[in-house]
Amino acid sequence: MINNVNPFSLTTQPIQVQQKTNVLNTNSNTSKPSFADALKKSIEQINQSQIESDKMTEALATGKNVELHDVMISAQKASVTMSLAVEVRNKAIEAYQEMMRMQV
Repeated sequence: MINNVNPFSLTTQPIQVQQKTNVLNTNSNTSKPSFADALKKSIEQINQSQIESDKMTEALATGKNVELHDVMISAQKASVTMSLAVEVRNKAIEAYQEMMRMQV
C-alpha cells in the first residue's frame, strides 16, 4: 500500500491481509430506493391528493358537515401537486429530446 507519494522517492508498506467473514450486506438494495420506486410513490401521492379533494368536494355538495375552507385547501393541494407533476414530466421529456439530439 502506498503511504506517501514523493516525486523523488516512493515508500511502500506491505499489505496486511485480514480474515473477514462473509456477511450479507442488507443495506445494498433496501436503503436506496430505485428511481422507479420513487416515481411510483410520487404518482400514488398525487393520486391520493386528487381522491381526497374529490371526496371533500362531494361531501360539501351533498351537504355533509365539512368546512368550505378545508375543501378549498384540499382542492388547491391537489391542483398544485398535479401542476408539479406535469412540469416534472415536461422537463423529463425535454431532457430526453435533448439527449436524442446529441450527436455521438
